[in-house]
Amino acid sequence: MKITVLAGGISTERDVSLVTGSMIYKALKEAGHQVALIDVYLGVEDKEIETNPACAFDSSRDWAKEIQGISARNPDLEAVKAMRPDGDKNFFGPNVIRLCQEAEVVFMALHGANGEDGKIQACFDLMGICYTGTDYVSSAIAMDKSLAKELFYQHGIPTPAGIHLSKGEEDPMSVPFPCIVKACNGGSSVGVAIANDENEYENAKAEAFCYDDDVVIEQFIKGREFSIGVIDGKALPIIEIAPLVGFYDYKNKYQAGSAVETCPAQLPADVTEKMQKTAEKVFKVLRLKNYARMDFMMDKDYNFYCLEANTLPGMTPTSLLPQEAAAVGMDFTQLCEKIISLAKNGK
Repeated sequence: MKITVLAGGISTERDVSLVTGSMIYKALKEAGHQVALIDVYLGVEDKEIETNPACAFDSSRDWAKEIQGISARNPDLEAVKAMRPDGDKNFFGPNVIRLCQEAEVVFMALHGANGEDGKIQACFDLMGICYTGTDYVSSAIAMDKSLAKELFYQHGIPTPAGIHLSKGEEDPMSVPFPCIVKACNGGSSVGVAIANDENEYENAKAEAFCYDDDVVIEQFIKGREFSIGVIDGKALPIIEIAPLVGFYDYKNKYQAGSAVETCPAQLPADVTEKMQKTAEKVFKVLRLKNYARMDFMMDKDYNFYCLEANTLPGMTPTSLLPQEAAAVGMDFTQLCEKIISLAKNGK
């Protein structure tokens, strides 16, 4: 099968996306597929591809050879943007659309604002391009943490109490300390901080507003952190994440050895079942398709709260979804194949 893996972009999760894309690319190529790995923003300048897009899928090409690991710091997006003087006129890099149209399916290895907000999905729908992951409507709903939280409230899904605050709006300061401050449309815990007092709170808001004009301020749940992948509406085993220091921030997510991850999580059977059913309900309420991953916190009394849904979960060496799939006997390549199959079948 001809597959274009789309990665990179100019979101704060650019580096994560590139590593996700390289892993998917290598797995699918080893499985015998014809695969191209393309940076959605930088594209590829190649006269041969312009006249013959099929040559991009030649097995002799190694699209992943220059991709590095994930650093502990956010990527320099201004430096990336400087590589595309025309970037303000056309988000898609050279030959990106051409190579997506040439493929039988586009594997969306994007993260953050460039891949999970629904804009690219809407474009692909108009052009008849088949892609993995959920559609543009559910992508946009899940990406907006404030909107998703409102739907959780309406459908009885437990979620931390919180408020939405826009830049310049008067702050009611109605959420007691400690609280969590997060950019409304961010990902990978970029622009997320715990505030224990007013000074930390103001600093956290300032940081979050650097990434988004809207923030969510919510109740801090002290306890254990979990994540649950859902594929085609069915929950995978629960994974528990225990950072060695601090909380599950950008560094702890992607630097090997920064957290202890246990799958299946050690929980009472009834709690496990209830949390998995809640993850499946979130999948349905947000109108998600294909696959997603839901994040939860649990207090000492086994009360759990859904934090958010990730519509394009990471597929890096330390990512959670591949670990959960492995717990039910599905290796990385089989997971990729399953996701592609669902996309091809409109699920």
